[in-house]
Amino acid sequence: METSVINSGKNEKKIIWAIAIVSFLIPIVVAVLLYLPESLRPQGLAVSSFPHINAVLNTLTACCLLIGFVFIKNKNIKMHRATMMTAFIFSSIFLVLYVIYHFSPIASVKFGDINYDKVVDESELLEVGFVRYIYLTILLTHILLAGIVVPLVLFAFYFALSNQIEKHKKMVKWTYPIWLYVAVTGVIVYLMISPYYQ
Repeated sequence: METSVINSGKNEKKIIWAIAIVSFLIPIVVAVLLYLPESLRPQGLAVSSFPHINAVLNTLTACCLLIGFVFIKNKNIKMHRATMMTAFIFSSIFLVLYVIYHFSPIASVKFGDINYDKVVDESELLEVGFVRYIYLTILLTHILLAGIVVPLVLFAFYFALSNQIEKHKKMVKWTYPIWLYVAVTGVIVYLMISPYYQ
């Protein structure tokens, strides 16, 4: 029998508390940064390339998730673990870059801002039409599920690393499709809004 990476007995309560705290703090920090006054944001951060890098990271995450799924279906646990760990690393880098980007003084890009003035006026709304509602629906589900997926991913990894495989399997029935949806819609959102980056 494979030895567990984490001692699941003694430290389980501490790990569960750590996952709960991290899962609670991440969306709070992101929300605070989104509404932070301009005067409190650091000047001079070179972050204009971050949305493009994050799109690549989301693409790589989605690819790893799909490849990891194929590996586990073929009972290749070693490669499944490696690809899922890689997906986790890509998602973690994405999160760090996302937080830094929204901590910078760069104003968020608005879907439909054809003239790049940071305001979507009536004429621009008419021009983009119904596509804006599709974009906002995808964006909203992406953001909501991105907040939900953090504890699910952390618990799925904890159960895998502590060799609690049955709990891991039950957890990933929900975690995997949500994580894949978040990664794929992250790319879709980027592709839809990318024409409005200057």
